[in-house]
Amino acid sequence: MKRLIVFDLDGTLAESKASIDPEMAKLLDHLLKIVKVSVISGGAWSQFEKQVLAHLSHDERLKNLSLLPTCGTKFYKYDSKWELLYSEDFTAAEKKKILASLQQTTETPDLKPAQTWGELIQDRGSQITFSGLGQQAPLEEKKKWDPDFAKRKKIKALLDKLIPEFSVRLGGATSVDITKHGIDKAYGIRKLRDVLGIAISEMIFIGDAVFPGGNDYPAKEAGALSIEVKDPHETKRVIEAIVACLEES
Repeated sequence: MKRLIVFDLDGTLAESKASIDPEMAKLLDHLLKIVKVSVISGGAWSQFEKQVLAHLSHDERLKNLSLLPTCGTKFYKYDSKWELLYSEDFTAAEKKKILASLQQTTETPDLKPAQTWGELIQDRGSQITFSGLGQQAPLEEKKKWDPDFAKRKKIKALLDKLIPEFSVRLGGATSVDITKHGIDKAYGIRKLRDVLGIAISEMIFIGDAVFPGGNDYPAKEAGALSIEVKDPHETKRVIEAIVACLEES
């Protein structure tokens, strides 16, 4: 019997930077009635509020929901209001080194895009994220920029040499996420275990980047049963199957 269903956000519950649609919101509301749910994503807390919370029912079901922004480096739990349990922030020196390394690896002619929309590099406190076309890029442009992850794999290989003391993961449509070494979605999975008292063997993780180097892969490495999905449409079908199994048991 699984007691906790854990989701990635961008590319899994919703398109990149987009809100969950009404069908997904309805499915999550239903799921929250019968089992604990968590979302771990590279996005900042503000994205969780906009993309997820604004579309869910605001009632007692939220007590079954745990939210872990920036790949699990922050943990929010609901008890009449949302409370931050921890935040693994970078020091000023760490940020300086990461930012310099990112600028060095992403400003080459083959990686620098002709057009960008918003910030390319965002400091999220406990995570620094590079977005290939900028934070506000249109979804269709994002999908075309690096569909096979080739550009970001090149960035990751360079960063792994420049800043080996940090964890570099690929996720979303154009993102490269950098966290403290060992603090990633595996760290988030273990924090869920410790805070909620639920064994990792009792969890299911669902994400679109469950492959080596992907920012969902650490959840699989932590021992969670992991299901890789192509997009939010496929996630909906997985949720329907999970609900059917849980309601039959």
